[in-house]
Amino acid sequence: MKELILVLTGAGISAESGIPTFRGEGGLWKQFKPEELATPQAFFENPKLVWEWYDWRRQIISKAEPNEAHLLLAKLERRLENFFIITQNVDGLHQKAGSKKVIELHGNIWRVKCTNCKEEYELYEAPLKEIPPKCKYCGGLLRPAVVWFGEGLPEDALTKSFILSQNCSVFLVIGTSGVVYPAGYLPFIAKQHGAKVVEINPNNTPISEIADVVIREKASKGLEKFLKEILNF
Repeated sequence: MKELILVLTGAGISAESGIPTFRGEGGLWKQFKPEELATPQAFFENPKLVWEWYDWRRQIISKAEPNEAHLLLAKLERRLENFFIITQNVDGLHQKAGSKKVIELHGNIWRVKCTNCKEEYELYEAPLKEIPPKCKYCGGLLRPAVVWFGEGLPEDALTKSFILSQNCSVFLVIGTSGVVYPAGYLPFIAKQHGAKVVEINPNNTPISEIADVVIREKASKGLEKFLKEILNF
């Protein structure tokens, strides 16, 4: 079996495409924190307000294009037989760049789920014509098909991520703070099972302490360095 290279990406990889990070400077909307809007309770109390925030985010993402880091990962996937991306991002930019083997831990902002009939489908309308939007099947209230604070991650995605982490030879971490769990555990699991951990991040994180290689650069520049100097790509 060929060596498995596994990549975990966070908000930092999409920041270069102009998408605000949750924890970066200037990444909040109005006087609200994401933690106060991205919860089932917030949606139950005020679905219109929550959807206004998501509509604002969707409009930003709709104008964004994959950056060099997204494109390099897509190129790497085409060259390697055993390669997967696990992402905490919900923007879909990995797929837009051409990546096929993407595991979305936190869902996708372009998918919606009906709170009534439970149907789930893609809705690319931005801005939304109606806030909050209604289900095209039953007219029920739609919610974003993303994982909110207090909700569990998709079981299939999480299980696959843990299995891959236990079996990879190289675990590359790009642009994640390492403080959101269970995603934050994955590099540690990989390390415990013998993988080399490489971190690309301009800032120090909990993952830095266990990383075999730390590249203190933003995603695109750091990934270029990793590919040339480590993978000889």
